[in-house]
Amino acid sequence: MKTKTTTFFDLVRPDLLEVEARMRISPSQHHPSLDKVIDYLLSSGGKRIRPILVLLTSGMLGADRDESINLAASIEMLHTATLVHDDLIDGSKLRRGIPTLNAKWGPGATVLTGDYIFARAAHLASTIGSKELMEIYARTLMTIVNGEISQLFNTLIVDPQQEYYGRIYAKTASLFEVSTEGAAILSGSKGEVIKAMKSFGYHIGIAFQIVDDVLDFISEQEQVGKPVANDLRRGLITLPVLYYSEANPDGDKLIEELQQGEMDDQGIERLINAIRASDAIKQTLEQADRFVSAGEEMLDGMPATPQKEALHELAHYVVKRTI
Repeated sequence: MKTKTTTFFDLVRPDLLEVEARMRISPSQHHPSLDKVIDYLLSSGGKRIRPILVLLTSGMLGADRDESINLAASIEMLHTATLVHDDLIDGSKLRRGIPTLNAKWGPGATVLTGDYIFARAAHLASTIGSKELMEIYARTLMTIVNGEISQLFNTLIVDPQQEYYGRIYAKTASLFEVSTEGAAILSGSKGEVIKAMKSFGYHIGIAFQIVDDVLDFISEQEQVGKPVANDLRRGLITLPVLYYSEANPDGDKLIEELQQGEMDDQGIERLINAIRASDAIKQTLEQADRFVSAGEEMLDGMPATPQKEALHELAHYVVKRTI
């Protein structure tokens, strides 16, 4: 018997295979190593949630299949490019349990490869021929890059929770948002439908990253393919840490120590165990549930199709997944 967590995937499986194929099509002559690297990156795993969002939204609203596949492929390529640069900036040697590109190549080659994949992503999007779509595509890329720059240079954080939500919007939710908004635009839908689907993508994207931040604490290293509580070790404050600090008399001091890198390894380990044992994890998951519920409300009034039901199922999967 199929579980609901696989139904939404099965509904778009044939189109998703075509998305994978188009991401591997080379539009022009280039260095042969680039094809090998792109194949390595695309074959290294990933849930393909963003292209699935494009395909389900397009199917629900009646968008052109070929254009939807190109949009799905371009957004997943954009996501792949951001991961290449993120791993280099963070100094990550593993992702999903396999070596990152910067662990195999030098920083110069890694940066240039990420740049090339960004260009490939934009090329795919441009083949659709929609000025409106390219505008929101460019907006999303600027949001992602601005988020990374802000993270690198923002040393004074007045409101850690506001900073957190801004950071995960730039990092994750912005790509979910453009997936559903872009598909709605392709369908020729009116403004209110586009706005609602943009909001759906935003809320599901925020919930997705919140759950990721929980899994960063409660999963084993073998599951996530990187050190447990990796963000905390890098001084990044996520929602479980914020909820834990709010319940801690010395919470403000704790946040300050983390932001300034003043906590030693033993202190980090004690904090990880304390957060795991606290109510912070439960509170964080409840917040993710609230974002999913708000997102699902945006589907009210959308056409009653199998794709609409699948979008509900995908929303539930976001908060119930274990990796």
